[in-house]
Amino acid sequence: MLDAFAALFQWQNLILLVGGTALGIVVGAIPGLTASMLIALTLPLTFRMDPVGAVTLLIGQYVGGISGGQITAILLRMPGTPASIVTTFDGYPMAQSDRAERALALGITASVVGGIISWFFLAGMSPSLAKFALQFGPWEYFTLVLMALVMLAVLAQGSLAKGLLAAALGMAFALPGIDSSIGQARLTFGNSALLSGFGLLPVLIGAFAISQILRDASSPRTTKKVKVSRRKLPIYISDIKTHGPNMLRSSVIGTWIGLLPGIGANIAALVAYSTAKQLSKEPEKFGTGHEPGVVAGESANNSSIGGALIPLITMGIPGSVTEAILIGALVIHNLQPGPLLFQNSPEIAYGIIAAYLVANFIMLVMMWGAVRQIAKVIYIPKGMLLSVILVFCVVGSYAVNSNFSDVWVMIAFGAIGLVLEATKVPLGPFVIGFVLSPIAEEQLRASLMMSDGVWSDILDRPYALFFLFLALATVAWPMIMGRLAQKNKKSRS
Repeated sequence: MLDAFAALFQWQNLILLVGGTALGIVVGAIPGLTASMLIALTLPLTFRMDPVGAVTLLIGQYVGGISGGQITAILLRMPGTPASIVTTFDGYPMAQSDRAERALALGITASVVGGIISWFFLAGMSPSLAKFALQFGPWEYFTLVLMALVMLAVLAQGSLAKGLLAAALGMAFALPGIDSSIGQARLTFGNSALLSGFGLLPVLIGAFAISQILRDASSPRTTKKVKVSRRKLPIYISDIKTHGPNMLRSSVIGTWIGLLPGIGANIAALVAYSTAKQLSKEPEKFGTGHEPGVVAGESANNSSIGGALIPLITMGIPGSVTEAILIGALVIHNLQPGPLLFQNSPEIAYGIIAAYLVANFIMLVMMWGAVRQIAKVIYIPKGMLLSVILVFCVVGSYAVNSNFSDVWVMIAFGAIGLVLEATKVPLGPFVIGFVLSPIAEEQLRASLMMSDGVWSDILDRPYALFFLFLALATVAWPMIMGRLAQKNKKSRS
């Protein structure tokens, strides 16, 4: 860990972390632009970078992107990222009652505290979990990936059927290419461009960036100016006693929810907000400009990042779309996320942990000193902004393989992403299904080869059975609760 911090404070890596965090804050403050989109756009630029520097840059963007969303959430009731939706409940009423500076001060402080608390979990749990995961064989990894896919689909926004459909579609689009087991082409339809399958980067950029550009271009946005008049943001020593327990509780909630695949920072913030309201002596004040509401939401959404990074670096399982893109970054640099990452590339594993902590302090300094200037980004003409982003999308998709067919893939998946969201099919399970499907297939084939095709061999693997049980329970539980609710309605009527 000390070596990781020493490497991080080399001037090249430190500049990348500062630049990534600053860029993340700015992009996070722009409604419609998310940390996922920023990381997907930046990914091609890291192709020839040192792996440590690349990971440092992306982690900074992740932390800055989630934290920056609170600026427009508080000032304009337009959350820069989905994770900041809860912040609008009390942050915007505070801004309307001339307390915008106070809301921003509490939000920034809560974000940093949440990040620091989740870092202790990340640093303390990750090496131990990685050692535990070394006991896993192909059956364990297959059922673990299966469980993650099912949880992502079931817990995604929308209906259970649409979540499962999105995951299945993502897995289907991962099938074209060369079958690694038998070396034969499949589902290429005679097109040589499909022999290598659909590239991860064009799919990610298309599904998120292009689809967002198409949505923004078709829906003009209007804003009204809300000024932050004071030079210094008001925060006091007494706030430790007033809001400290709420920050601690919400940060722990955010960290543990971040550990669960597919939940995300927005759900973490909502759960922490609901908990704070239930435990409050003044629950009726929530939603009217109550300070604990801002504290709970911002503590939880930022701490969920540290929680989500734990399964990523210990087991190679992405907890959200952003983590799936980070896995893509590691794969581009020939690094396999999972338990062996701590053995084969400890500078990367501990570098992620170190970068996450330092990025939170950089975010604090930047947002505290420049929040008024950052807030002005929302007034950039939308046509100019979208044009620049589109150029980066095309260049990024083409640059990886110097193949223009990747640009067409990007455009096609942009249209697919637009259709999926228009039909309320969640995009997260679709993309993560695309990312995890090859891993699941590889582990399943390895399992069957080791057992000579005998499926019952899984019965001798307790961890695999446990993960399989969790997957089945995740699907069955909503159905059971739905039927119980219907019976209760009938009995009442």
